[in-house]
Amino acid sequence: MAGRFLKDEARRLCPHWQGHLACPPLRSVCRFDVGRTRLYIWRMVTDSCDIFISGGGIAGLTAAAAFGSAGFHVIVVDPSAPITDVATEGADLRTTAIMQPARRLLMRSGLWERLAPFATDLQVMAIMDLAAKDAHAPETRAFDAKDVSQEPFGWNLPNWLLNREMAAHLATLDTVDFRPGIATVSMLARDAGAHIALSDGVSVTARLVVAADGRESRLRGSQGIGVRTWRYGQKALAFAVTHPIPHQNVSTEIHRTGGPFTLVPLPDHDGRPASGVVWMERAKTAVALAEMPGSDFEDAMSERSNFVLGPLSLASSRTVWPIISQLADRFDGQRLALIAEAAHVVPPIGAQGLNMSLADIAALLDLSLANPAALGTPAMLREYHRSRYPETRARVLGVDLLNRASMAQMVPVQALRARASRMLHEVTPLRHLAMHMGMGHGQMLRRPNR
Repeated sequence: MAGRFLKDEARRLCPHWQGHLACPPLRSVCRFDVGRTRLYIWRMVTDSCDIFISGGGIAGLTAAAAFGSAGFHVIVVDPSAPITDVATEGADLRTTAIMQPARRLLMRSGLWERLAPFATDLQVMAIMDLAAKDAHAPETRAFDAKDVSQEPFGWNLPNWLLNREMAAHLATLDTVDFRPGIATVSMLARDAGAHIALSDGVSVTARLVVAADGRESRLRGSQGIGVRTWRYGQKALAFAVTHPIPHQNVSTEIHRTGGPFTLVPLPDHDGRPASGVVWMERAKTAVALAEMPGSDFEDAMSERSNFVLGPLSLASSRTVWPIISQLADRFDGQRLALIAEAAHVVPPIGAQGLNMSLADIAALLDLSLANPAALGTPAMLREYHRSRYPETRARVLGVDLLNRASMAQMVPVQALRARASRMLHEVTPLRHLAMHMGMGHGQMLRRPNR
């Protein structure tokens, strides 16, 4: 009887109690004696915030900076601390092209001032097709940003550096509490707010929860939001190279079969011109390339690049990433907004991935500022879904089509791909439309209904 009474009392005082008292950090509530037994009842520490962000990748850190700079109290957690050194094992060696609308969000968030000194302009985007009839004289189409803008298409930055500078910036914001090494365990949504249990035993209450926890999002699954996934049997290698020919701020996407080989400008490395590379291939081929000895790999990547920048020299380790497309059925749930890869995943073609994610954040930020009292309400989150889903779906399907075309081995499909590229380049209105869409114009220009 005494034992049952003690358990009932513990559960009354501490609803999260699991039948044990070893889940720190805990705060003592009271002490009382039952016969010879002295019982201490503890309650888990509960924190509160306006916005809770699950996921401390680039999108999650950007969201924290954006909302924190706007005056919202933010808690952001991630099971792992961000890797902020290129030499550390597990560093993300991919690069990201920050397009013009995305840069505006980074400026609003106070991040661009830190990032600008490390950014490399992307002035020209060139598409080369090695599947043309004469592979020694491939068809190359150059799209120059000056045709439609006084600024470059975008600015390229290494992902590991984005993690470093964003984490450093969050440390300067009193409104943001970044907790690396802590995972989201569960979320309980209610009309008045959300209750989140963390892996360190702390409970958090928030008005809005942002799922930035990746393509396998635990929070998305907790609310039963389904996803549609497209698989290609592809993997991407990411690494950095140096080369004898300067890149002249040109990003070059080279098509043959298996997927594109993309060279993206980086600052000079050890006094030599440098570029980031994303090389997409069928999975078996990609794994074999990743395991090649360095000199053999350099020969292979130089040949695959068609020596457009001369012989390439490996300037980093190689990382391998699976390639899929994915789209959530909805971007909203009860007190929950999905952003970035929790909402959508695309292959690394046309620099769409992170720029779509930053457009999610911009839309959510605008809605939050338009009516702070409605933060996390069903009406606000429905508007977020409505504003982002149609365009995101169109972009996911568009990138899926481009990726399948880049993988094509059949000669008629390759010919169709080359013909479409030629028409897109030679018909001026189509070229300008494609350039504006590639920059992401339109994604961040909507404003919520007032």
